[in-house]
Amino acid sequence: MFRAAVLLSSLLVLSTHQSLAPFAATPDDVVDRMLALADVTSRDLVVDLGSGDGRIPIRAAQKYGARGLGVDIDPRLVDQSKANARRAGVEKLVEFRVEDAMTTDVSRATVVTLHLLASSNAKLRPILTRQLPPGARIVSHAFSMGPDWPADRIDTFISASGDQVTLYLWKIGK
Repeated sequence: MFRAAVLLSSLLVLSTHQSLAPFAATPDDVVDRMLALADVTSRDLVVDLGSGDGRIPIRAAQKYGARGLGVDIDPRLVDQSKANARRAGVEKLVEFRVEDAMTTDVSRATVVTLHLLASSNAKLRPILTRQLPPGARIVSHAFSMGPDWPADRIDTFISASGDQVTLYLWKIGK
């Protein structure tokens, strides 16, 4: 009976926190290219929605001195992100939270990074366009925001692992 209750409880948690994409670590060279495409500087707050192991905010802090926020619904990945930030020596610049990307306040972000599914980008689009300030940049790895919102820039290249990668950049209120 106890195991059935635990299973039911787990299923209820999963149903209330819909994953926007399975965890797939963005390769380091792709992370660097995303941050360069967004022209990240030390004045930026980089918010990574679905941050996984935290590598994008951590790299933004390491390379550019930017502040970062990573949100993920998986508490284990958030714990891993915090440990990765400590190891990288940037825990004072980055924060990681167990949070649903659909309810995250991004109004202070100057850069939002995404490695989500196309359907997830479509769900986030109205939130991002409503909350982000003019001049904020959105960079998506692999997926656009739909045909009715063309990217301001598209960067297609061959990654270090030999894969063709496409990055999309949008600027708010350009």
